[in-house]
Amino acid sequence: MKIKISFLAIVLIFVNLSTNAQTDSLTSKPKQKPTLLKTTILPISLIAGGLLISGSAFEKSFQKSVRNSVGEDFSTTVDNYTRYAPIVELYAADVMCIKGKNHWFDQTKNLTISIIITDFITFKIKKISNKTRPNGDEIPESMPSAHTSSAFANATVLYQEFKDTSPILAYSGYGFATTTGALRIMNNAHWLSDVLVGAGIGMLVTNVIYYFDPIIKWNPFKKTDNITLLPEIDNNQYGFYLCVRIK
Repeated sequence: MKIKISFLAIVLIFVNLSTNAQTDSLTSKPKQKPTLLKTTILPISLIAGGLLISGSAFEKSFQKSVRNSVGEDFSTTVDNYTRYAPIVELYAADVMCIKGKNHWFDQTKNLTISIIITDFITFKIKKISNKTRPNGDEIPESMPSAHTSSAFANATVLYQEFKDTSPILAYSGYGFATTTGALRIMNNAHWLSDVLVGAGIGMLVTNVIYYFDPIIKWNPFKKTDNITLLPEIDNNQYGFYLCVRIK
C-alpha cells in the first residue's frame, strides 16, 4: 500500500509541475512535423545496440556488477507499477484539463494500438530469440523485456501528446520507463540488451503510429468535453471508469 501511495504521489507531482509550465509552452510557435527517419532513428539505434551486445562478455560483466552493487538478495515489485505511470499521468492530465495533442478518445485509441502491437512484437521475438534470463529461469524468454517495451510505449504516447504544451509532463514518462528497465536488470530478470531492445520496440511502434496519425478517425465523443474514460489497472485486472464532469 505504501508503494502505491508513493507512486501516485510522484505521478501527481509531475502533473502539477506541467500545469504550472503549460502557459509558457502554449505561447511558443507550433513545431514542424519531424521526418519519419528522425522519429525512428533513436529507437532503431537502441534495438541495434541491444542486439550488438547481446550475449557478450561486456553484458555478462555489467550484469554481475549491477548485482554486486545492489546485493544478490535484491528483489522488488516496483517495476510492476512504474511501467503504468505514464498512463496514469496521461489521464490525470486530461482530468486536470491540460491541453494535449489529441482528444482523450483518440489518445486512448493510439495507446491501445501501441500496446497491442508492441506486445505482439515483443512476445514473438521472445519465442524466436530463446534467450535465457540472467536468473536462470527455465523459460527462455529473456529478450526483449516486456515490462520495458510496454513502459516505453506508454511513455512515448505521453510524450507525443504533451511535448508541445507541457514538456515536463511529456518527458517525465521516460523517467518512469527508464526506472522500469533499470529495475528489471537489478531484479536479475533481464540483461542490458533485453532492456535496450524492449525500449526501442516500444518507442519505435508508438512513434510510427503517431507519425501516421490519425490512424482511425472515428470518435463518438469528439463534440464532448466533459467526459473522460479512465483506465483501472490493479492486480492484473484491467477495466475503465467513465468520468463525467458536471458543468
